[in-house]
Amino acid sequence: MKQKTAIVVGAGLGGMSTAIRLSGDGYKVKLIEKNSNLGGKLNRREGKGFTFDTGPSILTMPWVLEQLFESVHRKLEDYITVERVEPQWRTFFEDGTQLDVTSDLPSMLEEMAKVTDRPNRKLTDFLSYTQDMYELCMKSFYKYSIQDLKDLKSHHKLSELLKMDPLNTVAKSTHKHFDNKYLEQLFNFFVMYVGSNPYSSPAILNQLVYVQLGLGIHYVKGGMYQIAEAMGRLMDELRVDIHLNTPVQRLVVEGETVVGVETEEGVVHEADVVVSNLEAIPAYRRLAPQTSKVKKETKTLQKKFDPTVSGLVLLLGTDKKFDQLKHHNFFFSEDPEKEFKQIFDQGKPADDPTIYIGISARSDETQAPEGKDNLFVLTHVPPLTDGKRKPIDWDQYRELVIEKLERMGLTDLRDSIEFEYRFTPEDLESLYGPNGGSIYGIAADRKSNGGFKIPSRSQVYDGLYFAGGSTHPGGGVPMVTLSGQLTADLIKEDEKNAVKQ
Repeated sequence: MKQKTAIVVGAGLGGMSTAIRLSGDGYKVKLIEKNSNLGGKLNRREGKGFTFDTGPSILTMPWVLEQLFESVHRKLEDYITVERVEPQWRTFFEDGTQLDVTSDLPSMLEEMAKVTDRPNRKLTDFLSYTQDMYELCMKSFYKYSIQDLKDLKSHHKLSELLKMDPLNTVAKSTHKHFDNKYLEQLFNFFVMYVGSNPYSSPAILNQLVYVQLGLGIHYVKGGMYQIAEAMGRLMDELRVDIHLNTPVQRLVVEGETVVGVETEEGVVHEADVVVSNLEAIPAYRRLAPQTSKVKKETKTLQKKFDPTVSGLVLLLGTDKKFDQLKHHNFFFSEDPEKEFKQIFDQGKPADDPTIYIGISARSDETQAPEGKDNLFVLTHVPPLTDGKRKPIDWDQYRELVIEKLERMGLTDLRDSIEFEYRFTPEDLESLYGPNGGSIYGIAADRKSNGGFKIPSRSQVYDGLYFAGGSTHPGGGVPMVTLSGQLTADLIKEDEKNAVKQ
């Protein structure tokens, strides 16, 4: 019997996890990537003795990686070392209030007591609520490739669906539990793990609080890019045929079936199945024949699925340590509702943005020279809009970011910088191809898409599938890695159904 063949376009985490799983399922897999290295947005940059993870800096739900490696009879710990990070976050507010977020319950209660009475009851109730959400997700969202409400209903009783708090947003739910501006802003920001607006995303995403406080956050020794390198080693062992520096020009279509891809060099690669790790909307725009059916599908998807936020990323190597900072730090805005309204509704960078700073050297001294810091500075900004808004002066916005950080305690930050590199939404779109330079794929919106993502199975072509942040279950390291596994499951299911017919 002839071995089945598969092509995966794009070597981000979603693409690599798909390739690994399909290989384990018996496919002969070819992975085609336009850039010179694996990992997609999970990347690395070095300079003047500083090392930076240029994409994801926090690892949650490591069981997703463990599950992937176990699916091909390997152990994750043989490839990377995963370590817990405590405290998880240090948060700074404009009025000088400072709270540490930790999974140690007594310590977390002490932190909360700085800003609220009776923290014990409030935190216990909220954690129970978020744990229920997570456990419901484990029955469906994290187990199957869910396409829509009909799919979801097939895995849950009505009582379980109601437990998902479908009538509330993330922000409404946190307000009900806390009615405290500090704690609401803190817990609302967890939804930025998937790049969405807490004032419009469904309350089910509050399960991300349990993902962090209940399961912990982690770091990979040697840098987060070790995940990409570990997957690369595994694919070599599985004999996945990897083609780097090979941009794909178009999908090869016969009738209503995708049968392969053609590279920019004019080489045609045929396969039984093609999986695009390039997001669905850009894939239809750039790779598919522009038939009326493709154009209609693209328009439908654009109307329903907005891209998440993009980001201005500053990699700063400083000639001193900022001792008040931990591994992960958030400098919050004064008015979070205004911040999210400007980014999501008005489509402009916030006047007073929340700023994240990751310093991997706090957990791994190999990441920066002795006595110095490697600051990964991320400020979320709106995605690109195809020329529908005036260009943003990123030099000016960088100044706004630096000024805010200095105002909130990082004295002489500007003068301490001895290495700097910058990524803008334009860079992210050019390098990795996401819609609008999005970081996390599709924004979850209770009204427009109910929190669902673009279906992993193409609605236009047979033989075409998608994996990554725009597909179920969404953005972030565990989610996109899981998306590849669930897409592989879907392919296996479709293959079985085809045999039955």
